[in-house]
Amino acid sequence: MMKIIAGALVALTMTAGSALAQSYPDRPIGVAVSYGAGGATDFQARIVTMVAGNEDMLGQPMYILNKPGSGGRVGWNWFATEVDADGYTLSAYNVPHFIAQSIKGGVKYDVNSFEPIANWGSDPAVVVVPNDSPFNTIQDMVEYATNNPGKVTLSGAGLFVGHHIAALQLEKETGAKFAYIPTKGGGAAAMKAAIAGDVMGGINNLSDAFRAREAGNIRILAVADLQRNEEFLPDVPTLMEAGYDVDDSSVNFRGLMVPAGTPQDVIDALSATVPEMFNHGRVVGKMAAGGSPMKVMSREDVQAMWAERQAFLQDLLAGL
Repeated sequence: MMKIIAGALVALTMTAGSALAQSYPDRPIGVAVSYGAGGATDFQARIVTMVAGNEDMLGQPMYILNKPGSGGRVGWNWFATEVDADGYTLSAYNVPHFIAQSIKGGVKYDVNSFEPIANWGSDPAVVVVPNDSPFNTIQDMVEYATNNPGKVTLSGAGLFVGHHIAALQLEKETGAKFAYIPTKGGGAAAMKAAIAGDVMGGINNLSDAFRAREAGNIRILAVADLQRNEEFLPDVPTLMEAGYDVDDSSVNFRGLMVPAGTPQDVIDALSATVPEMFNHGRVVGKMAAGGSPMKVMSREDVQAMWAERQAFLQDLLAGL
C-alpha cells in the first residue's frame, strides 16, 4: 500500500512539473536591475529583453524593475530575501560586482543565493576624463596622482564593483593614490559626474563611455582588459599596453538569474530560450549601435564562470 501511495505521489509531482513547464510563463515577467535608469546595465537589460514576448521566444513580455543603491547591494539584497522563487521575477546580475560584495561581507547574498540563466554581455572598465581635462594620456593621470596623493578624484558605480576593482588594481600597480568616489545611481550617475567635472576623471563601463564619447562629452584614456576592443574603441590602449599590469579582473559580465529555490522546470524553460533571445538579430543590432559588447553564454557556462570568479576574487581581494 505504501509503495502505491509513494508511486502516486511521484506521478503527481511529475504531472504537476510537466504542467508547470507547459504553462510557464502565463503572465509578464519582471527583471530587477540593481542600478538606476540610463546606466549600462539598465540600458542593455531593456534591449536584451525586448523580444521576450515574441511567440517563438517566451511568449510573454519582460519589464524592468529598477532597484538602485549601494553599488547594487540594495537590489540584490531585495532579490535574495524578498522575491518569490516562481520565475516571475528575475534579476540582472553583474559579475564581479555581487560576488566581490559577498566576499567583502555586509550583504545577504552570495553565489548560492541565485541560479544563473544566461549571460548576455562582457563590458570592460575604462578610464575617462572630461574633455577639458589636462590629462591627455593615462600616464599623465598616473604621474599627477603619484606626485599629488589623493588629489585625483575618480567616480565609479559603487564599492567593490568592477570600477572599484580596476581603481584598486591601478593603485597597487603604480603606487599612486587616487580618491575613488562611489556615486549614488550607478554608472549613469558616475558618468554624469565625470562629464560635469565634479571629479577629475572616472572609471566606468566601456558601453557608457562609448556613448558619452560619441556625444562629444568625454575622452577615454585606457581600457582595463587583456586586449583592445577593436569593435568599439580600436584607438584606446589597454592599461597593459600603457605599461601597467592591470588585467581583465574588472570586466563586467551581465546576464539574468533567478532566486535559489526556483523550480527546475522553470529554470530549464528559461535557460533553453533566453540565450536565443539574446542572439536575436534585433537585439544584436541594437546592442552594437549602443556600443555594448556582447558575450552570450549558456547556463552551464555561467555556472563555471561564477565558480571561477569566486575563487579568483577571493585571492585578488585579499591582496588588495
